Amino acid sequence: MIKRIIDILLSLLILLLVSPLFIAVALILRLTGEGEVIYKQGRIGYRNNDFKMWKFATMVKNSPNMLTGDVTLKDDPRVLPFGKWLRKTKINELPQLINVLKGDMSFVGARPIMKPSFDHYSDEAKQIIYNTRPGVTGIASLIFRDEESMIANSGEDPISFYQNKIIPYKNMLDIWYQNNRSLWVDFKILFLTGWAVLFPEHMQVDKYFNQLPKRNF
Repeated sequence: MIKRIIDILLSLLILLLVSPLFIAVALILRLTGEGEVIYKQGRIGYRNNDFKMWKFATMVKNSPNMLTGDVTLKDDPRVLPFGKWLRKTKINELPQLINVLKGDMSFVGARPIMKPSFDHYSDEAKQIIYNTRPGVTGIASLIFRDEESMIANSGEDPISFYQNKIIPYKNMLDIWYQNNRSLWVDFKILFLTGWAVLFPEHMQVDKYFNQLPKRNF
């Protein structure tokens, strides 16, 4: 209950503060690219129910049916020019404040994923991960803040690497969060998320949390 109250108050405050930025981004998107402003994408959410997650549109309209589908690569040709800047600064994620206000999401939690990726999660994980609302940010979001470069540098087939390496590790991280969640853990994740946006090259997530699952890649 306390977490939900914080979500509502904080999302209202941030929406008020960034409203001029919202308007500016919306105008630029409307006048450039394909003219789309908001992209609503189906994701798995609280208690494994589907919902539409909001983002500023950064890719061509038919991108889910092109190239690598829901796996975005570094320098992906489907990303629009202005979209590259929005994705780099994470401003494309700001419309999710509306999802937080609506109750679809929380500020911190397991990152909501699309059903094709969720189908690769273990049955145990499917029962555990979304016992609370998914988050705008989370421990997996911090670890994989540069996921596109990780995929590019893996030397493996992008889709295979994502499904066989990244998804299983995100699976473990999200279970870790559910087993260790608290307001203090949420506060640290929020602080480190802001730090990662401002200083992406000076972040070592592991040292701020105890006993994170080890990865083998």
